[in-house]
Amino acid sequence: MISMHLEVGNIVEGVVSGITKFGAFIKLPDGVTGLVHISEVADGYVKDVSTYLKENQVVKVKVLTVEEGGKIGLSIKKALEKSEEHATRAAAEWRTEKPQESSFEDRLSRFMKDSDEKQLDLRKNTDSKRGGRSYRRNG
Repeated sequence: MISMHLEVGNIVEGVVSGITKFGAFIKLPDGVTGLVHISEVADGYVKDVSTYLKENQVVKVKVLTVEEGGKIGLSIKKALEKSEEHATRAAAEWRTEKPQESSFEDRLSRFMKDSDEKQLDLRKNTDSKRGGRSYRRNG
């Protein structure tokens, strides 16, 4: 039987008990085991789970799914988001005490302008290369 602390959304500590090509098995409190799929190990692309996790490593995981058959889906990256969210909120509060140099809209507008200019330059370069590649023989 799965205990109450393994409800979807809860964050619990577990120990990495096995690593596979598709993820890592995490032994949770009460002896149950769940799976962290490779896509839930880290924010970026994970080619090899063993570059991020080692057996017997203690990790915090968020419970994503608890199926009737006993399968438990876990996420390390979503467990980290909670603590990062707290840090981001604290940083935002700190930033509001200082005068901001530019608003989000100003930065977005600048980004869009730069992006449009770069795309225009790329199109010009591509068009000029296409025009100069054909070879005609007179005669």
